[in-house]
Amino acid sequence: MKAGVVHAKGDIRYEDIERPALQPGTVLVKVKYTGICGSDVPRVNGDACHFYPNVLGHEFSGTVEQVGEGVSSVQPGDRVAGVPLVPCMACEDCQKGDYSLCKHYSFIGSRQFGSFAEYVLMPERNVVKFGPEVSFEQGAFFEPATVALHGLRRLDFKGGGTVAILGGGTVGLMTMQWARIFGAKTIVVFDVVPERLALAKRMGADYGVNSGDKDFLTEVDAITGGRGFDYVYETAGNTITLKLAFRLAANKGQVCCIGTPTRELTFGVDEWEQMNRKEFRLTGSWMSYSAPFPGDEWSLTAHYFGTGALKFDESFIFEKIPLSQIARAFELFLTPGAVKGKILIDSEA
Repeated sequence: MKAGVVHAKGDIRYEDIERPALQPGTVLVKVKYTGICGSDVPRVNGDACHFYPNVLGHEFSGTVEQVGEGVSSVQPGDRVAGVPLVPCMACEDCQKGDYSLCKHYSFIGSRQFGSFAEYVLMPERNVVKFGPEVSFEQGAFFEPATVALHGLRRLDFKGGGTVAILGGGTVGLMTMQWARIFGAKTIVVFDVVPERLALAKRMGADYGVNSGDKDFLTEVDAITGGRGFDYVYETAGNTITLKLAFRLAANKGQVCCIGTPTRELTFGVDEWEQMNRKEFRLTGSWMSYSAPFPGDEWSLTAHYFGTGALKFDESFIFEKIPLSQIARAFELFLTPGAVKGKILIDSEA
C-alpha cells in the first residue's frame, strides 16, 4: 500500500510499504481522511517522532475493509472513525477507567503505524461506527470533538451556568457546542480573530469577544454583571489565555486547561491571588477516554454529529491534500500563520 512515511526530521515520503496483516480481534480500515494534528507537526518538522521510519496520523475516518476472527461489532463496508489510544488495560489507571492516564499505552499514529496511509490496522474496540448522515470529513473530526467533550466534563459542569471559551479554534468551538448541548445558559467565546468570533456566533455562542480590544473587560462585566463565569475553558495553550482564565473565573468558579502549550507558560502574583481570593477550582484535561472504553465521548460525538446538534462548518477545513502530496502539506506549517484550519489528508485521492 501507499503511505506517508517519516524517515527523519523534515523528511516525509510518499512510498510503498507492506499492508498490515489482519490478526484475530483486529479490523483493517480503508482510510478516507486524516486530519493533521498539531502534535504531528513537530514529529515531521521537528525532532518529536518516536522512531524512524514511522507512519503518523490519528484523526481519521474510513470504511471497514476486513475483520479478523472474533470481531462482531463491525463488518466490511461500515463507516468508522478511528480511536487512536491503545491502553494496556492492566495498570491501576486502566482498571479505574482512566485510560488517558495509562503509563504503558500505545498510540496509533505515533507509537505504532497510523493513518497517513491507504489502510490502518487496529483493535476492534478502537473503531467507532457512524451512520450515512455523518460525512467522512466529520469522521476525521471525531478525535478533536471528543477531546472537547472530555474537557467539558473535567469540571463539575451543570446546565444553567455561564461559560467562557478561550480560543476559537477547532477544539474551542467544539467545547462551546458541547456546553450548548448540555444546557449552558450563556456562552462567550474569546479570540483575537474576528472571523473566528463570527463563526462562533453562527455555531451557537451568545457572544464573541475580541480579547485584543483594550476595553473588552468592560464588555465582559456587562455580560456577567461583574461576577465572572461559572466555567472557564482555556483551549489555546498560551500565557495570555491562562492569565485571562484566572481573571474571568467567578468566585467559586471552575477552570479547565484543555489547550496544549508549545512553549513555557507563566503567571504571576496577581493570578495566584485571583485563585486564592476566588477559591476557584483549576484542573487540566488529557485526551478523551472514559469507561467502558473508549467512552461515551465517542458514542455521543457520533450521535450528535448525526442529529446535527453538533455542528460542522466547512471553514474548519483549510485544505484537502492528497496523500501523494503529504510532504507539501507539512511544508505549509513552516510558514507561521499560513495554515488557518485543519488540513485533511485524502488517502483515496
